[in-house]
Amino acid sequence: MTDIKTTVPSQSDYQLLADFRYTLRQFAAFSEQAALSLGLTAQQHQALLAIKGSSNGISLHVGEIAERLLIKPNTAAELVNRLVKLNWVERREDPQDKRRIDVALTPKAETLLEQLSQAHLNELRAMRPLLKRLLARVEHGD
Repeated sequence: MTDIKTTVPSQSDYQLLADFRYTLRQFAAFSEQAALSLGLTAQQHQALLAIKGSSNGISLHVGEIAERLLIKPNTAAELVNRLVKLNWVERREDPQDKRRIDVALTPKAETLLEQLSQAHLNELRAMRPLLKRLLARVEHGD
């Protein structure tokens, strides 16, 4: 956290925070339902998205998946095991470090993720005016 105010938040500050968190929860609920409609849990969707959204767009190590999902490495390893069983990811030997294993999307996951991502982008575009208003309130301290 940076630039924390030392004054007591005003009623409008509380309203802004409540509105912002509510909007984030609405998006999270949309995201969870969209994933479920295609047979994925929210966590599985987030893992697939983390892999596709990685700097190389191809793979991540289990530890990186854990970091991106804010979960413990052993939980990420269990998640990867389930994703492998569902044929949504595959393990590959890291070409630079033979001791590490990359986790990459399968074509099946690529197709699912493309559908989900398009739906999410459409939802974000629909929410854009509200998000802009909320962020403007943060900027102006309203």
